[in-house]
Amino acid sequence: MQIRESNDGAVPTLDELETGIIDILRENGRATNLEIAERLGVTAATVSSRIKRLEESRAMKVVAVSDFAAHGFEILLAVGVKVTGRDVDAVATELAALPEVFSINMVTGRFDMELLVALRSFDEIAVLLTEHVGNIQGISDLDAGVVYDVVKFEFNVAPL
Repeated sequence: MQIRESNDGAVPTLDELETGIIDILRENGRATNLEIAERLGVTAATVSSRIKRLEESRAMKVVAVSDFAAHGFEILLAVGVKVTGRDVDAVATELAALPEVFSINMVTGRFDMELLVALRSFDEIAVLLTEHVGNIQGISDLDAGVVYDVVKFEFNVAPL
């Protein structure tokens, strides 16, 4: 995982064709350029160039998404992290190096950031919190909650 810098403020403007391409790829990420072109009434070359432009502008990225359980992860943990006496970004960078951490979000409120963590068993919770996260300098408070049900988890729009 990598902490990303904020974008340069340039927000790509999507036209009707690009929105159509994205909608089709959301339905079927394996749709070919020819299939997309036929549905939208353009050439496959046009679809190809637009997809390239969308990816280069970071307006879109085609990725495979798999289920946590398919990789042996049975526990999802939401962890609020409060940082004191150290730069929050430095702490976030250290946390991002932990393989169990798959998302770090800087937040307002009681905590400075929220982690989403995937673990294979309950036994890993104590090790993660006491030996890994707990040993990072600057962390003054943790609030961990076990996810017992995922009501909604979508990737239709995500920060790239």
